Amino acid sequence: MQGGVAIVPTAPERTRNRDAHFPYRFDSYFLYLTGFREPEAIVAVVAGARPRHILFCRDRDPEREIWDGFRYGPETARVTFGFDEAHSIRQLDALMPDLLADCGTLHCHLGEDASWDARVTRWINEVRGRSRSGVTAPGEIRDVRVPLDEMRLVKGPEELAVMRRAATITAGAHRRAMRASQAGRAEYEIEAELMHEFRRHGAQAPAYTPIVASGERACVLHYVQNDGQLKDGDLLLIDAGCELDGYAADVTRTFPVSGKFSGPQREVYDIVLAAQAAAIAQVKPGSSWDAPHRAAVEVLAQGMIDLKLLQGGLAEVVETEAYKKFYMHRTGHWLGLDVHDAGDYKRNGEWRALAPGMVLTVEPGCYIRAGDGVPERFAGIGVRIEDDVAVTDAGAEVLTRDAPKQPADIEAWMSARDA
Repeated sequence: MQGGVAIVPTAPERTRNRDAHFPYRFDSYFLYLTGFREPEAIVAVVAGARPRHILFCRDRDPEREIWDGFRYGPETARVTFGFDEAHSIRQLDALMPDLLADCGTLHCHLGEDASWDARVTRWINEVRGRSRSGVTAPGEIRDVRVPLDEMRLVKGPEELAVMRRAATITAGAHRRAMRASQAGRAEYEIEAELMHEFRRHGAQAPAYTPIVASGERACVLHYVQNDGQLKDGDLLLIDAGCELDGYAADVTRTFPVSGKFSGPQREVYDIVLAAQAAAIAQVKPGSSWDAPHRAAVEVLAQGMIDLKLLQGGLAEVVETEAYKKFYMHRTGHWLGLDVHDAGDYKRNGEWRALAPGMVLTVEPGCYIRAGDGVPERFAGIGVRIEDDVAVTDAGAEVLTRDAPKQPADIEAWMSARDA
């Protein structure tokens, strides 16, 4: 036996209701290997003496193209996207057993879709049925996502260029949202401003459902109803990012609806901002993945003690995780083709080291729900500040730096909304 074969399908189309579909979104692994965005497609990567990059996709269909738009078809796709071979998806079951014969190892993913698992099993069994002719079936099946996760974790120059553009578009959307926010408007109106800015600059979709949370709703981490009303005296927390050519941005800004922070709001905000600065300072080659989180936790915990939200010394508050009453999530995640992107956070039980080309979010927060022992002046304040950060040879590049986050910059930007 020699070589191996990796097979990756793209995502299926999904029905929203009756005969209407959700907007189509390709599988991230498939896009990474192909650049091809049509549904009903599978890629096979063949290693060994005769390496090949093979696409199976839909045929041209003039009648369906009248209704649904252009299709590449196998031959045009082969030329346009640089495949070695391209075949009709209708030939998949006939051709795949030949590709798997004597391949040694099959790389695919199983366990997510029963129909896909059954199809792969049929191909393997068909190859096994040829054993009397000297053909051998794959002797080993490996999860194709394991090597692909490692590849996707470190972005190349072309990927970083797209992510910078996505970050720039997203930062502009947050600036627009700040200017559009005022008492009496609905959260969904501000969401519409974000969407407008995404689309008018070429982003194909939001990377995730935006969070537009005013007042105490900002203390709900995944609040997405966006149907509340903005009020003077409240903070507005917006967590939103666009998706551009498959790559995500993920940004959170928190600012006063009135355009001016109150005293208690500013106290909490300054602690979160300092925690983020401490975390970003730890983003550099060789630094542990956990280092930014630990740096943020120390600043946040000390701030909670200073604000009388927690009692005890810093070491005790960190060790007992008492801070989790007001900060209950991690400080970041990988970012790329998925918002929570591919890649392990630990290797052999140890937090992995950061390296140039990795991109992560840095997003500390503080969420103060009303309750026993909570000073009334802080009750209902929720703050999160999130940026997208690329690891470089020199340290960190904040891709989303154009979205204002210094209090003076936010207030100055919002002061011009009525000009």
